[in-house]
Formats: sequence, C-alpha cells, structure tokens
Amino acid sequence: MAEDPIRGKGGGVVIPFILVTLIWSSTWIVIRDQIGSVPASWSVCYRFALAGVAMAAFAKWRGVSLYVGRSGLIYAALLGTAQFVLNFNFVYRAEHYLTSGVVAVVYAMLLIPNSILAFLIFRQPVSRAFIGGSLVAVTGIILMLLHEYHAATVSPDMVLLGAAFSIAGLMSASAANVMQGMEIARRLPMVAVLAWAMLIGAGVDALYAFATLGPPTFDPRIGYILGVGWLGLAGSVVTFPLYFTLIQRMGAGRAAYTSVLIPVIAMLISTLAEGYRWSALAIIGALLAIAGMAIALRSKAG
Repeated sequence: MAEDPIRGKGGGVVIPFILVTLIWSSTWIVIRDQIGSVPASWSVCYRFALAGVAMAAFAKWRGVSLYVGRSGLIYAALLGTAQFVLNFNFVYRAEHYLTSGVVAVVYAMLLIPNSILAFLIFRQPVSRAFIGGSLVAVTGIILMLLHEYHAATVSPDMVLLGAAFSIAGLMSASAANVMQGMEIARRLPMVAVLAWAMLIGAGVDALYAFATLGPPTFDPRIGYILGVGWLGLAGSVVTFPLYFTLIQRMGAGRAAYTSVLIPVIAMLISTLAEGYRWSALAIIGALLAIAGMAIALRSKAG
C-alpha cells in the first residue's frame, strides 16, 4: 500500500502550522456570511459534499486506497456524524446569535473536553497545571459571554441559546477528536477515512435538511459560492491533512497551539468585519481565555 500522506514522517512544520492557523481563523467569518441566505443544514451539506469528493480525489491522486472495509465504514459514519453533522450544524446555528470571533474563542477550549473524555475512556492522566489553566480559560470565556449578554442587539435569551449551541458543537467535535485515539483510527489511512466521513456526513446532512426544511435551496451570490468553495476545499480538504501531519510531527499537545492563535486572529477579523466592540470585560475575558489555554496546552505538550 502506498504511504499515507498524513502519516508520513519527516519534513518541516512551520508552513503547515501557519496555513492551518490562518485558514481556520478565516473560516469563522466565512460561515457568518453564509447565515441567513440558505438554511444552515443545507450549507453544511454543500460544504462537506464538495469536501468529500475533493478528499476522495486527493486520496486517489496520492495512491491511497479508499477501501476501508465494513468496520472502517462504520467508524467513518460515526466520525462523520459527530464531526461533519452535529458539530458544524451547531456551529452554524451558534453564529446566528454570537459573533464569529466569540464562537471561535469558545471552540479554543476543545482541549478541555478532549482531555476529560480521554481520561474517562483511555485513562490518560490530567495534570494539575492543565486543570488550573482550564479553569482560567473557562473564566475568560464566561466573562466574554457576559459581555455578549449585556451588549447584544438580540435578546439575552438568544445569546444564551448561541452559547448553548457553541458548547454542544464543542462536545460533538471533542467526541470526534477522541474517536481518533481508537485502534481502528491508527491502522486505517486517514485520508480515506476522512473522505468517507465527509461524504457520509454530507448525506446525513442532506437527509436531515430535507426532512426538516424541504427541498434544497441555494444562494447564487458569488460570495456564497466562493464561501462554500473556501470552506469545503481550503477549510476542510487542505487543513485536516495538514493538521494530522502536525500531530504526527509535533505531537498532539504542540499541534494544538493552533487553538490558541486561531481565536486571536478570528477576534481581530471579527472586529474589522463585524464591528465587534470591545469592553473592559471582553478584553479581560479574552486575555484570560488565551492565557488559560496556553497554560493548559503547555502542560499537555512535550
């Protein structure tokens, strides 16, 4: 079998790290642009239908077989449902009520449920420094959500709903992340698994959207079309293989430093593009969230 490009060894990490950070920082504001014109579930479906086809083409181009067997398809279906159905449907709905930068900051806490689930399932130890850093980060997130609660143009209840969607999406993404620690994930070519997970996820998205919203709708705006392309290709096909490459070369701890940088850049983009207004509460919350995540991640790295 040809070498899996994700699990290949050697090479630099600087360019992949920069690309993953910059691309994922930009995806939050692109998602925001897609909200309203097309129901969220159909937008998610279009994104991962495109991404799944492109990932399968990438696998074939690299000589990676798409055959994963029955157990592999079941694993891909579960992964796709958690990552490409639940996670992203919750993200798109969260951005109905919260600015893209705030949602990105909430998602920066991904390592916290990841570590809790890894402890419960795989008995991986959690250090005191990680717990302390996590508490600092959570405090920062709460302060930022309080700022949103007081400053939002929508009703306070809608801010709480946006926070609930963000947390539900965070937990779905965490479940998908922890699934990658299973034995089956280590023996299957991840490019092929991702292709199937995206395609199956897009199929589930389509079934759910059709059952709850009716026939598909599409926005012919050039901005919407380019957004689907950017999210499906750059935000999914390019970044997921690069991120797994980082994990292989740097370790999961250091690779996760992208989750500290991404919300910083996403908040700057939100300030410029969405007119996010900073208050003392928001500034303190953002600094605590970033500092706490840096402490927690440092305790996991190495």
